Amino acid sequence: MDVEEVADELYGLRPAEFVAARDTYVARARAAKDARAAKAVAALRRPSIAAWAANRLVRQRQREAQQFLALGTTLREAHRTLDAEQLRAASAQRQELIAALARTAAALAGEAGLSVSDTVQHEIEQTLHGVLADRDVAEQWAKGRLVKAPEAAVGFPEVAPEAVPARSPADEGEAPGSEDAGDDPGSESEDPSEKPAGAATGRP
Repeated sequence: MDVEEVADELYGLRPAEFVAARDTYVARARAAKDARAAKAVAALRRPSIAAWAANRLVRQRQREAQQFLALGTTLREAHRTLDAEQLRAASAQRQELIAALARTAAALAGEAGLSVSDTVQHEIEQTLHGVLADRDVAEQWAKGRLVKAPEAAVGFPEVAPEAVPARSPADEGEAPGSEDAGDDPGSESEDPSEKPAGAATGRP
């Protein structure tokens, strides 16, 4: 039994269908005496509605998903290097894109017959914040296999203006000593230090 193929199929099902389908595959693996596959499939967790909606977004809107993943890579790199220009440019896109994609995910969930409450909508947005901030969450989302929204603390940490290196006179094209040497730009974000349990492991 190909566990990866089974996982792809299971995470494409609606949450209410997940457990029964998973248990059927576990039974098949055991009947075939494939203990490794049975254990791996049994460990797959049913996704929450918010995680399922986010997964459906990446499955149904691949172009937008790839653009969003690229934005996350840019933001994480800019934050790591405190690149003020990149932070300003990428952060400007962040909130607008998250809100738009969360609405799309909610609409896709509605089309599949799932009700999306305000709480679930918030969790979808929280999930997308996590995709941008945390590489592990991004990798699970790219596979369409998130099982729950990341913890609320996941995001880019706030960067104080003094933490971002000022542009040097050379960077600004000014002679040393010019009164117009660069500013100390800062950037707003949330904290990627906490890693959510995005991997598809454990039972619901």
